[in-house]
Amino acid sequence: MKRQITIGTRASPLALVQTQKVRDALLAAHGWSAEAIKAREIITRGDAILDKPLADIGGKGLFTQELDDGLRQATLDLAVHSLKDMPTEDEPGLVIAAILPREDARDVLVPRAGLQLKNGLADLPQGAKIGTASLRRKAQILHARPDINITSLRGNVGTRLSKIAADGLDGTILALAGLKRLGLSPDGAVPIAPQVMVPAAGQGALAVQCRADDDEMQHWLSALHCAATAACVTAERCFLNALDGSCRTPIAAYAEIAGDQLLLTGRLLSDEGDDCAEGQMRGPIADAAALGAELAAQLKAEKPHLVRGR
Repeated sequence: MKRQITIGTRASPLALVQTQKVRDALLAAHGWSAEAIKAREIITRGDAILDKPLADIGGKGLFTQELDDGLRQATLDLAVHSLKDMPTEDEPGLVIAAILPREDARDVLVPRAGLQLKNGLADLPQGAKIGTASLRRKAQILHARPDINITSLRGNVGTRLSKIAADGLDGTILALAGLKRLGLSPDGAVPIAPQVMVPAAGQGALAVQCRADDDEMQHWLSALHCAATAACVTAERCFLNALDGSCRTPIAAYAEIAGDQLLLTGRLLSDEGDDCAEGQMRGPIADAAALGAELAAQLKAEKPHLVRGR
């Protein structure tokens, strides 16, 4: 192994843990020494601007643009992303070369100290104050509990956990995958069933991106690729892309595999959760992309007014 590999990563604690996971997997898969791969921390615009909603400052590309630039300029050889943060279409000249086995895709409700929520959202006190900057989470919370007060809350996992008490919140919603990867088990945290809160497309999955013309890197990364996870997130991302693909519309999608079939659940909501279209589509795993597009078309035809422009 003569090539020195540089991995680009966001600088948050979770991103660093996820990058280390990919680095370790590559080293183990190919028997390389630790010196073969180094990580470079990149501050993205999405990480730097925390006082505005993502939809107001550009959407999902805010967490990837600087890493994309590093790949194109060859200062980076690959980049590690939480797949849910990536745009639904590949950037020119770049490709997702591997999707790792998925962690638990569910959301989790983390309450303030002393608040017991055995049944999750249903047990929140009337008029409870929940912090989240996710339009998807906000809309689904309000769909289930219109009395809940939603306040904007952004930042890395640790920041959001600390702000529950600091901002006088009754709780927040996080991705369970992130907590697990960080080894965190907040007191009273309750996972939310996908039937109650459908996850974000790609939630819990890690994607590794490289240049489309780097055949050597794509070959190395193929050892990390999980075909089952890739099929599920393909259906979810095709559903998302067919409806909107940005951060401006509350859209949720979750796919599971049972035998040789893929079951996709999709949900499209108004901003305040008072209007909703949802459905399921089942079919062969090989038809994952088509299932996503078909379910999106079904919900769009049912309630076209819920679909926004990009």
